[in-house]
Amino acid sequence: MKELLTSATTIAMVGASSNPDRPSNGIMRKLQHVGYHVIPVNPNETTVLGERAYRSLSDVPERIDIVDVFRRAEFTPAIAEEAVKVGARALWLQSGVVNDAAAATAEAGGITVVMDACIGVMHAVLQVPKKR
Repeated sequence: MKELLTSATTIAMVGASSNPDRPSNGIMRKLQHVGYHVIPVNPNETTVLGERAYRSLSDVPERIDIVDVFRRAEFTPAIAEEAVKVGARALWLQSGVVNDAAAATAEAGGITVVMDACIGVMHAVLQVPKKR
């Protein structure tokens, strides 16, 4: 995990919210603060924390290192399929989110999978250095 977080620069956050009360908003803010380029993916948002939001991973016009998912487990298999299609390096399912079918799809597509772990917490625990 530390190598992944150290080498990654771009994170697509599926389920990112402009609502400051949502966990995704706080984690996106933290990830931006430590130097990641975080791209919100949410069809119900236009911008989140100063970044243009995209309807889907397929709409993101740049390379994605990590797909960080803030959606319920039942939505993750389709997200895993799309992550494989766009060539992401990793699929990260946030705390409390576990889906073996999504993990199998991602792994079969050559993607590293992390489940049931907060990317913000792991960044701190593993003492990953800031990007800038």
